[in-house]
Amino acid sequence: MKKFLLILSFSMGIYASAQEELKKDSVVVDTVKYWSVLGKNTLMINQAAFSNWVGGGANNVGWLAGVNYNLTYEKDKDLWENIIALDYGQNDTKGLGVRKTQDVMNISTNYGRKFSKSWYFSAGAGLQSQFYKGYEDGNNPAAKKISNFMAPGYLNLGMGITYRPNDNLTVTMRPINARWTFVLDKDLQFAGSYGLKNDGDTSLLQFGFLGTALYKVKLMENVHITNTASVFSNYLDHPERLVLAYGAVLNFKVNKFISSNVTVDLLYDHNQIQKTQLKQTLGIGFAYTLNNGVKRSDRKDSQWWFKK
Repeated sequence: MKKFLLILSFSMGIYASAQEELKKDSVVVDTVKYWSVLGKNTLMINQAAFSNWVGGGANNVGWLAGVNYNLTYEKDKDLWENIIALDYGQNDTKGLGVRKTQDVMNISTNYGRKFSKSWYFSAGAGLQSQFYKGYEDGNNPAAKKISNFMAPGYLNLGMGITYRPNDNLTVTMRPINARWTFVLDKDLQFAGSYGLKNDGDTSLLQFGFLGTALYKVKLMENVHITNTASVFSNYLDHPERLVLAYGAVLNFKVNKFISSNVTVDLLYDHNQIQKTQLKQTLGIGFAYTLNNGVKRSDRKDSQWWFKK
């Protein structure tokens, strides 16, 4: 009987130890997060005041609000990245009134299935537009209106391949891509506006090649630059008239809640205007960054682009 009790006690001890190890293993598995969320919310304020200033100047106050989120799902061979970038800003200058200084709506999604190291078969969609009306003479409401919400608006749908060796570099090439241009403001629906063929048309469909790239660089501690670029060629009509875009965001982080941004955007689109478009902004203000989740690149078990 004593031998039986001794064996039973020994067996129960082994079982309890095994259960404890199983619980530990389960905890480790449960902490692996395949969704990662990186988001930045900003509010920039600028102001200038003059009184008896012989150098001249006009009192003004401005603001810029922005939301920029990256939601990424990474598991085994699957990669699904979603980007939301929304920015809007205004400036109120004495004698001129309120003008918008920033107006951006950019939403995209891209799913990839890995077929080789750093390479994915991919398919995705992207939507670009602005929130409010734009005018020919510095957003002066008395001037000619040239844009509005979804006028123009651009929707891209396509498939191809994506190269993504790490979180700082993503290049996507879609030889199969449909690009819709929408002009939903009746005042802008006339032939030639944003490539429309006839008066009253609300959209234009193009089919061609789309290439996009994103490259992030850490210049020094708390100083980062994010570069984006894209090129589109319409197979069916003047493929040599490339739609080219480049954007750069230089971010200076002061502390957890205060940062400064410098943005530069270049665009050439023959259907909009046969000139290179340039936009530049500078702002300092409040910024809150949300970083929730462990990206695959941060997990030791999947840093497959490093040589072991």
